[in-house]
Amino acid sequence: MATTIRRAAMLDRALLLRATIDALGKLDPRRLVRNPVIFVTEIMAILVTLLASRAALLGDPFGFQAGIALWLWLTVLFATFAEAMAEGRGRAQAESLRRARTETQAKLLLRPDDRTLWQPRAAAELRVGEFVLVEAGDLIPSDGEVVEGIASVNEAAVTGESAPVIRESGGDRSAVTGGTLVVSDWVVVRITAAPGSTFLDRMISLVEGAARQKTPNEIALDILLAGMTIIFLIAVASLVGIASWNGQPPSVAVLAALLVTLIPTTIGGLLSAIGIAGMDRLVRFNVLATSGRAVEAAGDVDVLLLDKTGTITLGNRQAAGFIPVPGATAAEVAEAAVLSSLADETPEGRSILAFARERFGIEAPSLPEGARVIPFTAQTRISGLDLPQGRYRKGAVDALVRSLGGEAPPALRQAVERIARAGGTPLAVARDGRLLGAIELKDIVKTGMRARFDALRRMGIRTVMVTGDNRLTAAAIAAEAGVDDFIAEATPEDKLGYIRRAQAEGRLVAMAGDGTNDAPALAQADVGLAMQTGTQAAREAGNMVDLDSDPTKLIEVVEIGKQLLITRGALTTFSIANDVAKYFAILPAIFVASYPELGVLNVMHLASPESAILSAVIFNALIIVALVPLALRGVAYAPVGAAALLRRNLLIYGLGGIVAPFAGIKLIDLLLVTLGFA
Repeated sequence: MATTIRRAAMLDRALLLRATIDALGKLDPRRLVRNPVIFVTEIMAILVTLLASRAALLGDPFGFQAGIALWLWLTVLFATFAEAMAEGRGRAQAESLRRARTETQAKLLLRPDDRTLWQPRAAAELRVGEFVLVEAGDLIPSDGEVVEGIASVNEAAVTGESAPVIRESGGDRSAVTGGTLVVSDWVVVRITAAPGSTFLDRMISLVEGAARQKTPNEIALDILLAGMTIIFLIAVASLVGIASWNGQPPSVAVLAALLVTLIPTTIGGLLSAIGIAGMDRLVRFNVLATSGRAVEAAGDVDVLLLDKTGTITLGNRQAAGFIPVPGATAAEVAEAAVLSSLADETPEGRSILAFARERFGIEAPSLPEGARVIPFTAQTRISGLDLPQGRYRKGAVDALVRSLGGEAPPALRQAVERIARAGGTPLAVARDGRLLGAIELKDIVKTGMRARFDALRRMGIRTVMVTGDNRLTAAAIAAEAGVDDFIAEATPEDKLGYIRRAQAEGRLVAMAGDGTNDAPALAQADVGLAMQTGTQAAREAGNMVDLDSDPTKLIEVVEIGKQLLITRGALTTFSIANDVAKYFAILPAIFVASYPELGVLNVMHLASPESAILSAVIFNALIIVALVPLALRGVAYAPVGAAALLRRNLLIYGLGGIVAPFAGIKLIDLLLVTLGFA
């Protein structure tokens, strides 16, 4: 979050210190039992520590056992450190958010309809349904909805964006957030959040991870890791009998080292950090997810519903052409359009002036004194200007032609039909009662949208445009933007029905919305991204809130969700592949004395059995630390298919997981020999 939430640097000294302290606290077995792999590792560390202590008390050699015990403890500590680092980044963000909360005094209205009667009240004491007056320079004391007035509000305390926004009663721009500053004018706000449950309070809770629950995918992976741990535990226990039959059973310390290095400690130690970091990336992207489930669901989305106006298109119709009738020129149409739009302050009117200047170099003059402005009304559907040099009009084609008492030329009718088929809006232009031609207005598709939709298509996501426009206009915009489907003349029931049908087919659906009429669909969607500037109903219905209120961010949310799943899959592949190299390091070391034939497996030519075992245990611990930055940052995402993604995982993380231990264990072995530990 640009100004409010400080991005916690990976090597921030205070963050590292706090994470180290928290990691020590997480060594409590009652907390570690939720992570079966690391819990077993801690049990082995305790067991080997006791054996080393016993040997030391009896005067027996204990250096080898002590070395294994030390690195088993470090393995557990590094795993808890990874989780503490992820939580620490969220805690740093929460502390920044807490600084945004101040002890604010509210102006509680004694009567909602009288702004002069108010009394001071602490913001923390406000109750749902009460009305407060907020004037220029005041902080909005709590979450609420504007019921009267209009004001410019600085929401930097929430979004990090310094540009003020307009908040007014009615519509979808009425929601305000506690802690934001009214810059100008005044508003009456009805409180909608109880103390302790405001949006800022929920943000703090979310970024601290207090409300984070394990996702189904994460639970399934936990079960898999627990199963693998049990299998390796049985396998290691069976080796005792095999070795005992030959008369040389391995020591308990060696068996403990073997078990810990073979179970998937790498992914077991990083799994929680990956999940927390996924939510953290969303928060730093100014999106809040109510749980890890929403983040994970975003990564599996099949269908993406996007509103047309303001999301796919710029939202305001803009001039795109001047079409003359026979006997007139495009320049004449442009000049008349400019003069008839001098008093038009709408985005469409300003776009006509800009287009005429760009296309014909016509500069709009200042509005002359004494000019008679003809305002647009719903009845006439015509506007214009009366000047000494002439009378200029523009408006709906049928209305302007009717007011001139004639008929539109065939060429103009054809042009109007072409504009309508293309999804645009035609306006007729006249000067001194003579029809000159038409202006083509169209809702402009945002730059780069087609490329983004192409990328989503490569990801296997179906894009659907939702609009209230008629089918003709919707089809034209959909074709230009490159979406896969569209819903025209959409009602809340239409959106809800589409989502339910898609889900019945086994698809996961994401949707962005901000209005009360979007609330049912947001609640039904697997990923409902509500806009912070939207209504309270929309924000409560969705499972994500975008603090920047940018509906197109849903595309990035999907990418972050996929990045979370890809990161988890990549590190799981790496962790399992790691075990292959450890077989070649430890198994020959344990059994080479009993079975000399196994010496052929000692491809790394490690110095001694003790060095081989200790090197494998050290590598097993250090690799967790080495992968912490990757777990927190996430594996880079690219919109490729499942087959290509599998190939990349196997080549990079599968092959890398096999090669890295061979190199790492050999280097550690050489270092131990050099230092005289082997």
